[in-house]
Amino acid sequence: MTEIKSTDAQATVTRYLDAWNERDAAARRAIIEDIWAPDGTYTDPLAQVAGRDGIDAAIAAVQSQFPDFVFRPGGAVDAHHDLARFSWELGPAGGEALVVGFDVAVFDAAGRIRSVHGFLDKVPAGL
Repeated sequence: MTEIKSTDAQATVTRYLDAWNERDAAARRAIIEDIWAPDGTYTDPLAQVAGRDGIDAAIAAVQSQFPDFVFRPGGAVDAHHDLARFSWELGPAGGEALVVGFDVAVFDAAGRIRSVHGFLDKVPAGL
């Protein structure tokens, strides 16, 4: 079993959130290529995608839906073995979070994200 250090998990989660905030498609794809396993998967109540292309498309879709919002960490990353859990917030820069979620990331032996399982704790009406 892979053992990921908390500092490595924190750094990868920071880059993960950077990918969700990166509006430049080439720069976002470079982050995805760096931190995601080629066959990585992302699943939350609104999306289920596989592979770097699917992950990139899911991020682009969220950015399109919330063009003026940014993701930010909701607290510290908690990691053990090959798992990390973390909360995040989505809202206007410097403003109140309108969406709040909790993700669990699973890492491969190289320390890349193999899968993310997302949960939405606070969602605006109509989403």
